[in-house]
Amino acid sequence: MYTFQSIDWESVPRTEHPGDPGRSFWRTVQLPGLRVRIVEYSAGYVADHWCRKGHIVHCLEGEFVSEMEDGRSFSLKKGMTYVVSDDMSSHRSVSGPGATLLIIDGDFLKP
Repeated sequence: MYTFQSIDWESVPRTEHPGDPGRSFWRTVQLPGLRVRIVEYSAGYVADHWCRKGHIVHCLEGEFVSEMEDGRSFSLKKGMTYVVSDDMSSHRSVSGPGATLLIIDGDFLKP
C-alpha cells in the first residue's frame, strides 16, 4: 500500500538511454512493485530493442508510434494513452518529432 506521495519531477535525476538512432531521457521513481517515469524521446528516436513489458503510456507532448513486432503500428499524439499487459506484445517506440511520455508499469500489469 502506498501513502500519499507527490513527485517534483525536476528534482528526479535524469538518465540518458541510447536509441538506434536517437536518445531517450528518463526521470524514474521506483516504488515497491511500481515504476513511474517521465520519458523524453529525441527527434528521430527509435528504440534499440523490442519490449515485452506491460505499460500504461500517456503522451504529454509531441507524438510517437508504437510499433508491434507483428507489423502493426499505433500512432499516439498529445493526450492519447495506451495500455498493454506484460508478455502480451513485443513493441517498440519510434518518434520522428520527439515526444514526452508518462509511463507507469509494475506488478499490476502481470497477466
